[in-house]
Amino acid sequence: MKNTDTAKHKGYDAGKKVSGIKRHIAVDTQGFPHAVAVSTAQVTDRQGALQALRRSKAQLQRVQSLLADGGYVGAPFAQEVREILGEHVTVQIAKRNE
Repeated sequence: MKNTDTAKHKGYDAGKKVSGIKRHIAVDTQGFPHAVAVSTAQVTDRQGALQALRRSKAQLQRVQSLLADGGYVGAPFAQEVREILGEHVTVQIAKRNE
């Protein structure tokens, strides 16, 4: 999300070539938010997602599976999710139909 030039906190996302802030939101299958974090733009999506999960850990104890898009693929991300939410949590990457 772009913010004004006078904003106190902002960063630059080189991949998207945008300065501003990012919102990291984890929702359930019905679209209701359960974990939220706001960061400067230079924070990666993975780092922001993990920050959101850490902040809402107490409310996410019943989570059994986390479904993420292709930007979150990889064993390191999945392992960090399990360290935050518990070893029972599975991380699945959604496949896009093109």
